[in-house]
Amino acid sequence: MYDVAILSDFRYPGGTSASIAAEVHAQAEAALSTVLVHVPSPHQPRALPFSPRISELLRDGVATLARDDEPVSARLLLVRQPRIFTEDLALPPRVRAERTVMVINQPPGDAGNPYRYYDFAAVRERVHRYFGPDVQWAPISSQVRDQVRQVAPDARLADGDWHEIIDVAHWWRDRDGFVGDLPVIGRHGRADAVKWPRDPDEILQAYPDDDALRVRVLGGGEIAVKALGHTPANWDVVRFGKEAPEEFLRTIDFFVYFHDPDLVEAFGRTILEAMASGVPVIIGAHFRPTFADAALYTTPAGVPALVRELYADPARYRAVVSRAREFAERRYGHQSHLTRLAELGIRPRISGGTSGTSGSSGPAVRRRVLMVSDNGAGMGHLSRLMAIARRFPADTATVIATQSYAASVAHQEGFLTEYIPSRKVLDFAKPRWSALLRDRIDHLVALHEPDVVAVDSVPHPGIVEAVQAHPEITWVWVRRAMWQRGVGAEWITEGKVFDHVLEPGEFAGAADLGPTVADRANAYQVGPITFLDESELLDAAAARAELGLDDRPAALLQLGAGNINDIASPVGRICRHLSGHGFQLVLAESTIATTPMPRIPGAKVVKLYPVSRYLRAFDLTVSAAGYNSFHEQIGFGIPTVFLPNTATKLDDQVGRARFAAATGVALSVENPALVELEEALDRVVRPEVRAGLTRRCAELGFPNGGAAAAAWISGLPARSEGFGG
Repeated sequence: MYDVAILSDFRYPGGTSASIAAEVHAQAEAALSTVLVHVPSPHQPRALPFSPRISELLRDGVATLARDDEPVSARLLLVRQPRIFTEDLALPPRVRAERTVMVINQPPGDAGNPYRYYDFAAVRERVHRYFGPDVQWAPISSQVRDQVRQVAPDARLADGDWHEIIDVAHWWRDRDGFVGDLPVIGRHGRADAVKWPRDPDEILQAYPDDDALRVRVLGGGEIAVKALGHTPANWDVVRFGKEAPEEFLRTIDFFVYFHDPDLVEAFGRTILEAMASGVPVIIGAHFRPTFADAALYTTPAGVPALVRELYADPARYRAVVSRAREFAERRYGHQSHLTRLAELGIRPRISGGTSGTSGSSGPAVRRRVLMVSDNGAGMGHLSRLMAIARRFPADTATVIATQSYAASVAHQEGFLTEYIPSRKVLDFAKPRWSALLRDRIDHLVALHEPDVVAVDSVPHPGIVEAVQAHPEITWVWVRRAMWQRGVGAEWITEGKVFDHVLEPGEFAGAADLGPTVADRANAYQVGPITFLDESELLDAAAARAELGLDDRPAALLQLGAGNINDIASPVGRICRHLSGHGFQLVLAESTIATTPMPRIPGAKVVKLYPVSRYLRAFDLTVSAAGYNSFHEQIGFGIPTVFLPNTATKLDDQVGRARFAAATGVALSVENPALVELEEALDRVVRPEVRAGLTRRCAELGFPNGGAAAAAWISGLPARSEGFGG
C-alpha cells in the first residue's frame, strides 16, 4: 500500500504539473511513498507527452507510475483536474483508498460564463461513481470556492483550501542589487490568451513600450505581440520552455501579472514562484485573498510608477522581497502540506531514505535524532551533520533542520529535511529572529519528538532558549574547532547549556589558537569528519568519464560559495595560468552560491554534491580552506594549493592553510593578488611536486571520524524514558 496516490492527466504543461511535483517532493522529504495514476483528459491532445516535471519525478525515483492494468492501494487518493471527468472514462481507474480528496484546481467557469469549463454537477456525479460518495471536495483557493458555490450552492466543500505549495529553498536566489542599469519587469507562464489583458492599451500600460525599462516574457509573449500588432523594441520575448522558470526569474527585477478580466485565476502559481525567488510581484487587487500583504497591488496603469518608486528605493525593495519570502515559506512551504496530510492521518515517516512503500519492512525505530544546522557562508555545518547522519544505525531515524540555502541538497541526499529561514534571509532584528528561531525549534520538537537534538551552530539566543525549554531531550553541540583567535569566547559560555559537546577532529589542531582549545577537555573528540569515505570515491577513469574530461591533466577550482569574499577575481588568472601549462579546467560552483561562477573560455563549470566523489579525476586542486574541502583534499591525498578565505568571522582558514603548508601536505597562498599565486601554481604543476604532496598526505593521513560521531550520538542515553515512551 502506498501512502499517497495522485490521479491526474500528467500531460498538463502548467500549474497542475508543477503543483503535483511540489507535493510529491514534499512527500518524499517526509519518506512517504507516492504512486501516480495517469488518466487522460478528453481536453488534451492525444500525442502530448508527460510534463517534464512529471518525467523528472519518475526518472529520479521519488514517485512510481501505476500501470493501466495494475490495481492501486493507497492510504490517501488525491485527484486533480476536474475536467478529466467531463466525459465517462474509457478505462475507470482501479484505485482503492482509505480517503479520497478531489482537489478543485480549476473553477467551473469564469466571470462571463460560470459553466464555461465544466458542469460541476456532472463531474461530481462521475467522481462519486468512480470513488464513492465520501470524497472530500477541496477548492484550491477562495476564488475557486466562490465559483463552485455560484453553480452548486449545495456542494459540500472542505473547510480549508487545498492550496499550492512550494519549496522556497529550491527557488530562492539571494540577489545582490538589480539585474542591470534599467528596471527589468517580466512574467512567465503557458501560452493562453486569457492570461493577458484583453485590451491592448492595458497590455502596454502593464508592460510599457518605454526605453527607460526592459520587459522580458517567458511563454505566451506571442499572444501579446499579436494583440499589439508589433513587438516593442524594449521587449524580449522567450518561447515557453526555452528557459527554466527558476533561471528566468533571476533575469528580472519585478514580476508583473495581469490577465483577461473574465478569467478567474485558480491560484496564481507563477506569482508564488516569483515570491519564492526573491522577485517583488505587482498584481491586481483580486489576488489579495491569496497573497495578503506579500504582494504589491495596483492596476495596469499604476505599474510604471510603482516600478520606478521601488527601483529608486533599494531598502524598500529588499523589505518587499523579505516579506514575500517569509510569507511564501510560512503559508505555502512544504511543512503546510505535511500538516494537512497529518490531519488526514498520514504522518512523516522520519526516515533517512525516500524510497519504499508503507508496506516495506525494516528495523524498528529505536531513536529519533533532530540535527539543526546554521546557515554559514558555505556548506560546512550542514555537510558535517549529513556526514554523521548517513552513518547512524538503521534503527535511528533522522530529521535535518537547516538555515542553509542547501536544504534541497539534504533532501536530495535522502533526508527528511526542514528549512528554517535564516536571519539574513528574513532581514530581522536579533530579538525578533531569536523568537522565531525558538518557535521553529519548538515546533520541530513537537512534530518529530526527537530523543536527541544535535546542533551545528553557535548557540544563538533562540537555540539556548529552546534547549532550556526542553530538558526532557538530550542536547548536543557539534562544535567545530579552529576558531579565530580572540573571537567567540562568549559562545563557549553560552554553550554550557548543552548536555554534551561533540568536537569534530581538526588536522591543523596543533595550530589552533581559538577559544575552544581551553574547553577541549569537556568535549567528546573524534577524527576529522568528511562526507564520504575514501572507498566511496569514483576511480579516476569513471570520474573523468562522468565529467566529460579527456586525457590531458585536469585541475579543479573549488573556492567556496562566494557568499563572503569575492571568489571571482583570482579565477581568471588561475585558469589562464594552468591552461598555459596544458591543464583542462573544471570550476566547482557551490550549490548555495549567490553569485554565479564567472564563465571562463575553455573551462567547464559543474554544480555537484558532493564534489569529493569526483576528486580522483583531478591531478591538482586550487581550493579554499574551509573545514570540509580542507580535510577532503588532505584525507584523499589530492595535490592542493589552498587559498584561505580571510573574510570569515569565526573559522580560521588562514591557520589551517599555514599548517598544511608547514607540514608539507599542501601549498598555500594567502594573498592571491600577489605574484605569489603564479609562483605556487608553477610549483604544483610539476609532477614531482604533486607526487611529494600526495606522499606526505598518505604519511599524515587520518581516519574519517563520521562513523565514530554517529555511534556516539546514537548511543547517548535519552533524558526521557526513551523513544516510544
